[in-house]
Amino acid sequence: MTAPATPAYRRLSVEERRTQLLDAALGLFAHRAPEDVSLDDVAAAAGVSRPLVYRYFSGGKQQLYEDALRSAADELELCFTEPPVGPPTERLGRVLDRYLAFVDQHDTGFSALLRGGSVCETSRTTAIVDEVRRAAAEQILLHLGTSGTGGTDGTTGTGDADRTSAPAASGARLRMLVRTWIAAVESASLIWLDEEKRPPAGELRDWLVDHLIALLVVTAATDEETAAAVGALVAYEHPDGPVGTLARRVLPLVNAAAHLP
Repeated sequence: MTAPATPAYRRLSVEERRTQLLDAALGLFAHRAPEDVSLDDVAAAAGVSRPLVYRYFSGGKQQLYEDALRSAADELELCFTEPPVGPPTERLGRVLDRYLAFVDQHDTGFSALLRGGSVCETSRTTAIVDEVRRAAAEQILLHLGTSGTGGTDGTTGTGDADRTSAPAASGARLRMLVRTWIAAVESASLIWLDEEKRPPAGELRDWLVDHLIALLVVTAATDEETAAAVGALVAYEHPDGPVGTLARRVLPLVNAAAHLP
């Protein structure tokens, strides 16, 4: 009886081998703090020798960590990339679904990344994290209609579900609002991990959307640019969407406050 043929060995290209090592490192960093991961661990996870890891990352574990962080940051930035189509709060919900899935997948590594204090932390790693925050802020401003546009006439189609918000100038208050919200999202994500991922991700997503709506409304009360942006956004929301639902829940409280002595 003829023995089954052994699959032919395929030599990986430089880029394929580098990607393999980065994927192995990311898998380890997702569940262990950077200082607890050694090059031997990465080599074992990738099924290669330690000298081979050094051949691709001559700077040792620090270079491997920074390159793995850069790869994770690129993936995280993609979480915030969403076509400017449909009601803004629906777009934001999809963004947050991807973001929370990323947090869930990377778990311990995400906590180590945002909390800092790792022996692997440098000005370069801090700059990578800050770059993600800035990119996220620009994407959120885009969906608030204050950066970029989905088309020359402010629409991508004829139906309500295809319309995008018209672009407007983004003022300092509105940009500060968005950056403040992103910081709150990060903090909520870390607390969510500490609380064993409770409440469910869907509930956390909805609460974070409500949080941004509330910040927009409060800021709009004293800032004309934000008020203009909010006015434009409301035109693209469905009555039974997050904005309308939150408004109906909050309205009794507003009415009660209006009658305070």
